[in-house]
Amino acid sequence: MDTSAIIDKTPPPAATGIRTSRGYRVFQVVNTVILLGVVVVTLYPIVNIVARSFSGDGYIRSGKVNLWPRGFNLTTYKAVMTNAMFWTDYRNTVVYTVVATVVAMVLTTCYAYVLSKKDLRGRGVLVGVAVFTMFFSGGLIPNYVLVTTLGLKNSVWAIALPNAISVFNLLVMKAFFEGLPQELEEAAAIDGLSTYGTLWRVVLPLSKAVLATMVLFYAVSFWNSWFTAFLYMDHSDLMPVTVYLRNLIAGATNATSVGFSEADATAVGANIQAVTIVLTTLPILVVYPFVQRYFVSGVTLGAVKG
Repeated sequence: MDTSAIIDKTPPPAATGIRTSRGYRVFQVVNTVILLGVVVVTLYPIVNIVARSFSGDGYIRSGKVNLWPRGFNLTTYKAVMTNAMFWTDYRNTVVYTVVATVVAMVLTTCYAYVLSKKDLRGRGVLVGVAVFTMFFSGGLIPNYVLVTTLGLKNSVWAIALPNAISVFNLLVMKAFFEGLPQELEEAAAIDGLSTYGTLWRVVLPLSKAVLATMVLFYAVSFWNSWFTAFLYMDHSDLMPVTVYLRNLIAGATNATSVGFSEADATAVGANIQAVTIVLTTLPILVVYPFVQRYFVSGVTLGAVKG
C-alpha cells in the first residue's frame, strides 16, 4: 500500500501559488510598511513625553529633546512626588475609578443580560431606550440641575451614576450573552438555580473575556475623565488628578497654585507637564498587559454577527 499520499502534507499547488505570487509578496511588504508607520506614529509621542520628563529645562525650551533625555534630571519627579495636592488628587482618581467601574459593570451586566432574553416582553422598548440615548441627551444644563437637585454634587456619585452605562458596552455584552448556549441556562434552571443564580454561577464564569474587556473600557474612561469632576466638584481636595494635569497643560494655573512652593515652581520648569502625564498614565500602562489577552477576544466574541 502506498502511504506517501497519506503522510505527504505538502499544500496543494494552488495554495502555494497564491502565497508565493508576486502580488502577495507586494501586499506583505506594503502591509508591513504601513503597520510599522502606525507603530512609529503611535509610539513617538509617548517616547517623547518620557524623554522630556527626564530632560533638563534648557534642552526642552530649546526644542532639543526628541527620543532621548537631554540634561538628565529627576528634580521634577522629586518635586511632584512630594507634592501633597498631587497625591490627594491621585487618591481621588483611584477612588472614583474603582467605585464608578464597579457600579458601571453591575448595571451594564444586569441590563445586557435582561436584553439578551429574546422572549422578554417589552425587549424592543428597552433596547430602543438604550439606543435613543446614543443620539440624544438632556444637555449640559438639565444634567447639572438634575445632579444638583439629587444632592450628588461633591460626591463620587456625581461621577459614577450619570455615566454608569455606556450603550456601546451594553450592546457588546448583550450580543455576547445572546451567543451563549441556551441549553446551559435551561440545565441550571432544572437544577434549581434562580435567574440571579444562573447569571452568577453559569453565565459570568463563561464571560471572563468580555467582562475583562468592559472593565478595561470603563476604567480607562473614568480614569481619563476630567470634565465631570470639573463640573460637579467645588473643592480642590475633591478633584481627580486629570483636572490637576488639565490645569498645568492648559495654563489655567501655574505650579505655585497647584501646591508647589516658589522654589519648587522655579526648579521644575518646562518638564512638569511631561512628568505629570507620565505619572498619570502609568497605572493604565501597567494594568493593560494583564487584560490585553482578553481584549481582542472579548470584543470579537461580543461583536454583532450577521
